[in-house]
Amino acid sequence: MKVVHTIQELRDHLRGQNRASFVPTMGNLHEGHLALMKLARQHGDPVVASIFVNRLQFGPNEDFDRYPRTLRDDIAKLEAARDVYVLFAPDEREMYPEPQNYRVQPPDDLGDILEGEFRPGFFGGVSTVVLKLLSCVQPRVAVFGKKDYQQLMIVRNMCRQFQLPVDIVAHETVRADDGLALSSRNRYLSPEERAEAPALYQALQSMRQRVAAGERDVAAIEREAAQALSARGWQVDYLALRRQRDLQAPQSGDLAAGEPLVALAAAKLGATRLIDNLEL
Repeated sequence: MKVVHTIQELRDHLRGQNRASFVPTMGNLHEGHLALMKLARQHGDPVVASIFVNRLQFGPNEDFDRYPRTLRDDIAKLEAARDVYVLFAPDEREMYPEPQNYRVQPPDDLGDILEGEFRPGFFGGVSTVVLKLLSCVQPRVAVFGKKDYQQLMIVRNMCRQFQLPVDIVAHETVRADDGLALSSRNRYLSPEERAEAPALYQALQSMRQRVAAGERDVAAIEREAAQALSARGWQVDYLALRRQRDLQAPQSGDLAAGEPLVALAAAKLGATRLIDNLEL
């Protein structure tokens, strides 16, 4: 595996390639990330991965400075997996040699709801760095995980509207045996919190079961799921049922008509904020 730190080195290694697949990450790799790399290998060759902790998507009171940076361990994991040809690991000066005054801003009806409501500016930062990385790599395919469901939808819409010649491929959420979605932020959890953390996924499963059983009061399903989680000591940002196609709240006839839905959640356990979702 080649490890490069500059855009010029990256382009030198990829010169003449037109079937590359790409997996952007912020590092601190786990089995979920490695599954993305494996899927990328099925869709293109060579496989390019990136590790870059993107300051633009962190709010002023978020965990940018303490976000885990484990490049040496990440390189060892990628080399052992043998799926990645080039790892692009730039620093901030390489990615932002001057103030990033040009930014991509998702539309309000998608970028300012759910995660966007609780993390203002987050999706603008994500969209900007993804567009920049896609410009650097110029892949045919890029792979994203479904755990970041709203992010996946925003990236897909951005690529479509800008006519980018890249297919966005989604990988199902990778979970631990107890159901907890794998995340770099799971390492912040204390042993007691880690034992409690699967309750977030269980709340989503409960919401799915109620819809499957024929319940149609979406507000009641959301409210009671949030109350149950709060009673266990969680600080809930949202537990929401939304339409898969646009992440808008389902209308009265959507459930009866079998509109595909997704249950989405974000909540803090102690000082750690976790997100998850479950398609219905």
